[in-house]
Amino acid sequence: MAAPDRMSPQGRPKGELAPKREARSPMSGVLAPVITPFDRDLAPDAERLIRHCRWLLDRDVGLAVFGTNSEANSLSVPEKLRLLDALLGAGIPPERMMPGTGCCAFPDTVELTRRAVERGCSGVLMLPPFYYKSVTDDGLFASYAEVIERVGDTRLRIYLYHIPPVSQVPISLALIDRLLARYPGTIAGIKDSSGDWSNTRAMLERFQPRGFDVFAGSETFLLATLRAGGAGCISATANVNPAAIARLAREWRAGDADAQQRALDAVRTAFQKFPMIPALKSAIAHFSGDDAWPTVRPPLVALTAEQRRALVEALGPIGFAMPGLAVSEAPQAVAVR
Repeated sequence: MAAPDRMSPQGRPKGELAPKREARSPMSGVLAPVITPFDRDLAPDAERLIRHCRWLLDRDVGLAVFGTNSEANSLSVPEKLRLLDALLGAGIPPERMMPGTGCCAFPDTVELTRRAVERGCSGVLMLPPFYYKSVTDDGLFASYAEVIERVGDTRLRIYLYHIPPVSQVPISLALIDRLLARYPGTIAGIKDSSGDWSNTRAMLERFQPRGFDVFAGSETFLLATLRAGGAGCISATANVNPAAIARLAREWRAGDADAQQRALDAVRTAFQKFPMIPALKSAIAHFSGDDAWPTVRPPLVALTAEQRRALVEALGPIGFAMPGLAVSEAPQAVAVR
């Protein structure tokens, strides 16, 4: 655990952050862990990523770039930094962005987090260091504390990322409580991708009254989360069904909210029949007419032609479409190396 009498790299006592401008309002609503397009050489394609981000923003969905569905852990730190700069350089608003910055090595997390804060992003989504298993809450607290102290900026807003089915490193309620006590304001919320509603509900009941924003990790729990006082959801299928998910986030008090939720669940079910990331990319390729989209980085594998046909057939009966996505001519790839 970072001791309070140690000095930060900026020369301030640990725990004392640099005074900056006033904090932003918390994020809420729907965000997509934006899928990352790659060119034929498997380099990130910045132009296609920018195009997709603009399509999502036009449908009232924020951008959690470098998330699980972004293939973030198949991207290097320099690639992420260059993509972030390319997005912001293209006019993508940083206040609508929550980049994923959590890495196994805390210096990498610090570098990504510092860049996101300096460039004005509203928050960062931070995995725990996930290679070593069975680590203690003391170890995880020390990791988060080290990042916060080294970034040393009161603008920093961390949204913890709880995804134990993938990371195998859970973020306990006790750890959240401890982090909130030590870093109120900086620890801003969590994405709960446990798939366990009882866990999400416990987070809401225990921490939401303290200003801690809880995002469901799937739109399957969006309506329940909003009714319980949560912030929204950060969901894979927001990449392909953004307008409908964002509508429920805005209209969750409406009389047809339960019907809206059932419609979202039907789309989610269709995609979950296939490996999620390749399925999302295949859907975008189909509805945009851009055959470059299905490419994934190893170890992931693109859907087969038979799987792509089956996905389209599953989406047809539920009236699924992606209006506004089709382009008359695919953009010239701009690789980020």
